[in-house]
Amino acid sequence: MTNDASLSSAHVGSAVAMAVLNAIQNPVIMVDDAGLVAFANWEAEAFFGASASHLARYKISTFIPFGSPLLALIDQVRERRAPINEYRVDLSSPRLGQDKLVDIYVAPVTSEPGSVVIVFQERSMADKIDRQLTHRAAARSVTGLASMLAHEIKNPLSGIRGAAQLLEHSATDDDRALTRLICDETDRIVSLVDRMEVFSDERPVDRVPVNIHSVLDHVKAVAKAGFARHIKITENYDPSLPSVYANRDQLVQVFLNLVKNAAEAIGDRPDGEVVLTTAYRPGIRLSVAGTREKISLPLEFCVQDNGPGVPSDLLPHLFDPFITTKTNGSGLGLALVAKIIGDHGGIIECDSQTNKTTFRVLMPASKDASLEDATITPTGPSR
Repeated sequence: MTNDASLSSAHVGSAVAMAVLNAIQNPVIMVDDAGLVAFANWEAEAFFGASASHLARYKISTFIPFGSPLLALIDQVRERRAPINEYRVDLSSPRLGQDKLVDIYVAPVTSEPGSVVIVFQERSMADKIDRQLTHRAAARSVTGLASMLAHEIKNPLSGIRGAAQLLEHSATDDDRALTRLICDETDRIVSLVDRMEVFSDERPVDRVPVNIHSVLDHVKAVAKAGFARHIKITENYDPSLPSVYANRDQLVQVFLNLVKNAAEAIGDRPDGEVVLTTAYRPGIRLSVAGTREKISLPLEFCVQDNGPGVPSDLLPHLFDPFITTKTNGSGLGLALVAKIIGDHGGIIECDSQTNKTTFRVLMPASKDASLEDATITPTGPSR
């Protein structure tokens, strides 16, 4: 009885360990003392493009580029019997794909002499979080600029406009056109400053559980009634998604801006299409600004268009203030979007190529929502 109970307990423990490793959103493998891949979680299967059983037939050197520093790291860990981190390791190859930069953590397995565990973190996600912090810093710089402009510019502009209106009464027809120009230009500057004042609002965001699909449906209705009336808008929603913890009005503002940008990028293209998607993507945690709290960002909302794409040199700076591809754009729309999402503790990123640009928003779920409420069952890659 005792032996049976011990075996049963060991089996349950092994199953739990497998479930935990498969839930990790980073590729994890174990390499034995002979260099064979003894274990690979689901993310590792996707990373290497092969099933765990296929990986187990070969040495790790089969799947990585010739001369990769990963092999030297494995030897160092075995020799030192201590973990090692290596950053920005290039694993690019025809098998793994181009631009495959990863951070690598290698640690010895004490119960299996000569074996090591390797955890890969693709730089794309790390870089996204780094860029998000940069976006927040840029938004804070605009906050200071907006406060200064509101105080130092709007008052003198009011005086200039008033003086131009007084001159208009006694001016000739030719001069009246000039006074009208002065008034129009001062109004334009005041309007720009008013838009920038939004950045100086540092009040806490009033958040409640919000159904993202009702927000997107509202945005779609507004878009189809106006700027996107000739563009096809497709939904690809996950109906089991829990509520997002957010301010509804600000979410409407964010997605109206993103859909409007997508529609303007498409232009008069007859086959133009905007795709709205929602999905559950666990595994990302980020610190909330101004607190020590760390929140999970499992909710992914995307706005995708088939326009010409964003120029590659502009892409890293797309959410910075005054950056725009529009002839008459102010470059504040996406900066405001980044600020709103950052105030919610979320992340926004843009991936772009010809005929496919995707703005991806990662947000926290409502504190009242649980994984059970969402009725989401984790799945791995098909074998």
